[in-house]
Amino acid sequence: MPDWNAELYLKFEEQRTKPALDLAAKLREYNFKKIADIGCGPGNSTAVLKSVFPHAYILGIDNSESMIQKAKRIHPGIDFRLCSAESLDSGFDLLFSNACLQWVPNHKELIPGLIGKLNGGGVLAVQMPANADEALYKIIQETAANPKWAFSGAPEQQNKILSPAEYYGILSACAGSVEMWETIYYHALPGHGALLDWARSTRLRPYLGELSAAKAAAFEAEIAAKLEKAYPLMKNGDVILRFKRFFFIAHK
Repeated sequence: MPDWNAELYLKFEEQRTKPALDLAAKLREYNFKKIADIGCGPGNSTAVLKSVFPHAYILGIDNSESMIQKAKRIHPGIDFRLCSAESLDSGFDLLFSNACLQWVPNHKELIPGLIGKLNGGGVLAVQMPANADEALYKIIQETAANPKWAFSGAPEQQNKILSPAEYYGILSACAGSVEMWETIYYHALPGHGALLDWARSTRLRPYLGELSAAKAAAFEAEIAAKLEKAYPLMKNGDVILRFKRFFFIAHK
């Protein structure tokens, strides 16, 4: 799979950072001393944590070299490290993750493992997209299902989450109190091309990584034609992307 494109990801920095702001705001009352931002990307969520917890030590981790390098350039006052969620050290008061864990498999083992990396009384705070029913993602899935693209099946295994009930079952077995909720954001994007760019920097990555340049262009063109029918233009030329996100806060 190709590495992440930090520049394309940050094209929608405001929309992608809003859930991190909302999640961090619910934690303001805590006095965390050591924090890790799992899947920090280009550091936008890590900067949110730095603003909310200015006296804490904060480490941003990601398994993308391009994202880590971008984060270091934009936020030189914060520590960043190339590291996976599974290989992160223990001893944290807060493990925070904004729109990352859906890319990491086997949550039935991953989440208890993350709880185990917390100090006593520590907090695991997570946000993940829960938007499989949105037209954009249904169009991508339906288009990719056509045998003519000859996908291996691996792309469809990416970007998956469990049900809220399943997460509660996992968390209630390894943590103390658990709070869960969902929020729907309505993003006004500047036209159908922006919709494609939004997906190109995230959900389309596993698919595009399996195609030649010519086939990738044809794949995107087919998706773009369907998006024009599914998303009517507003009078100002914008389209509205409805985006549901799932949150939880668990205390060790």
